[in-house]
Amino acid sequence: MKKLLATNPENTTALLARLALGIVVFPHGAQKLLGWFGGYGFNGSMGFLTGTAGLPHIIALLVILIEFFGALFLIAGFATRLAAIGILGNFIGVVVTSNLHNGFFMNWYAQANKGEGLEYFILLFGLTIISLIAGGGRASADAAITKGLQIRYRPSKTVIA
Repeated sequence: MKKLLATNPENTTALLARLALGIVVFPHGAQKLLGWFGGYGFNGSMGFLTGTAGLPHIIALLVILIEFFGALFLIAGFATRLAAIGILGNFIGVVVTSNLHNGFFMNWYAQANKGEGLEYFILLFGLTIISLIAGGGRASADAAITKGLQIRYRPSKTVIA
């Protein structure tokens, strides 16, 4: 458990990567779970993901939960690596099932019906990999927890005769 949460509490790069990733992914999760930002909420998202997208119910549920709670975990720096691996798996699935054939560019204006390309996902994967490698970094719950574990479980120096 300590290795999963271990991080350098002075690492500002890890802080910036996890905040950028969490802030960008959170609205997607909030759309799917809560209906915020013009989303359809939990029932609408489950209907789309299981019906139109053809995902099994458990995968659709995981997509919603990972995008919402994974983003919140990243923002707080709590279980950063676990959240990052969930987001990585989630968005690999998105790319493979929906975006791989669309090329590199987002294509929002030039060809509105073509769909998103890979450029957003390459940036997302880069931030996710940084979070996987570095952990939570500065100002993270992971750093506070591992610091607490080190103090709590420090071996006693008392000699027993």
